Amino acid sequence: MEPRRTVAALFIACFALLGSTQAVSLEVKEGNTTCIRAELSASFSITYNTSSGTSMVDVSLPDSAAVDPAESSCGTNGSPSWLVAVFGSGHALQLTFASNGSVYSMANLSLQYNLSDSSLFPGSNSSDVVTVVSSSLGIWATLNTTYRCNSPVSFNVGGVTVTFRDMRLEAYMPGNDLSDTESICTADQAMTTAPPTTNSTTTTATTTAATTTAPAPTPPGTPDRGRYSVLNGTGTECLLAHMGLQLNVSYFSRPQNKTIQSLVNLNPKLVNSSGSCEATTALLTLTQEQSVVINFTFTLNASTSRYHLSAISLFANWPDMTRPLLTGNASLNYLQSTLGHSYMCNAERVLAVAPDFSLNTFSLQVQPFDVTSNQFGTAEECQVDRDQMLIPIIVGATLAGLVLIVLIAYLIGRKKSHAGYQTI
Repeated sequence: MEPRRTVAALFIACFALLGSTQAVSLEVKEGNTTCIRAELSASFSITYNTSSGTSMVDVSLPDSAAVDPAESSCGTNGSPSWLVAVFGSGHALQLTFASNGSVYSMANLSLQYNLSDSSLFPGSNSSDVVTVVSSSLGIWATLNTTYRCNSPVSFNVGGVTVTFRDMRLEAYMPGNDLSDTESICTADQAMTTAPPTTNSTTTTATTTAATTTAPAPTPPGTPDRGRYSVLNGTGTECLLAHMGLQLNVSYFSRPQNKTIQSLVNLNPKLVNSSGSCEATTALLTLTQEQSVVINFTFTLNASTSRYHLSAISLFANWPDMTRPLLTGNASLNYLQSTLGHSYMCNAERVLAVAPDFSLNTFSLQVQPFDVTSNQFGTAEECQVDRDQMLIPIIVGATLAGLVLIVLIAYLIGRKKSHAGYQTI
């Protein structure tokens, strides 16, 4: 009987595991029109306090999760929209989306969990309802495009690890069905296998082609400096950015049949800027001929009156790509400055974003908050610029010191030579 019980327990565990990873389908409707649809599996690793210490549980979004129509919204005139899924005893997952007219993104994610639910949090010494919130997660796509990510991707949201997998979603939908056009996440692109090996009759030719060295591309040089801004609802500039931008991107090139690293300058004459300004977040979106879209997210810490560049995401679709590249990072800490001031860095700076993408900036000055009279505030310079200013000062001071030492030595020597003579 004991082996049978063991086998039965294993079957039950397997079925429980399969059930916990099953994708849930959620949609937000306005009348008969669907504006947000999400098909995904989600799990949450939560640590909570017990009378004997701490405990951690893994909670999955169950099949019974349902959209709360009273709390969800499609938004109007490009305003944020959100999907609220409720489950269990007082638990909820909210996905908030924003759009700038060309792309949509998951602006933030919030999770509410009820510690008084003993079925999920056994032994909890609290009955609080806890809410954790995260800013932009780097999940975005162009409008009329489905965001797809089958690979598991985890985010830290207020101490809770949120993991999505088998995700297909779209916001600001023009129809009731997900678009056939898909933007594939970086994790899925990394899983793509290399092209199959050719048979023996073509091995020699393939080897020869592989060993042929292609001419090195000409470096693009220093990019032109663009002047970009974002307007608020009254038509006043609420974000200013003057900078030259150069993309350093790795992707699989179809003509070369290999992964290449490419430097591409952004051309300000071909770039349109857009975005939004909120109390503690600001978004700048730069779009170049629909082939490149870059999102910059700035976050303000109201308690310290300091802001920083917290997220960068990139969509690139060049003719030699096997598929569009969608990459980014929502946990950055660049371009720090004080509210009411601008951040300035004339020197070239490399912003590491993701394994396949870094951004080179030139002659940069940016201010995402508290812009007055469409002008930059007092500039806070980057460390590199300050160091470069110190070098001539140090050199000048050193030379002055050497001159002074030589002069003192000369005067002492002259005084000694006079002391050697006696008056007759």
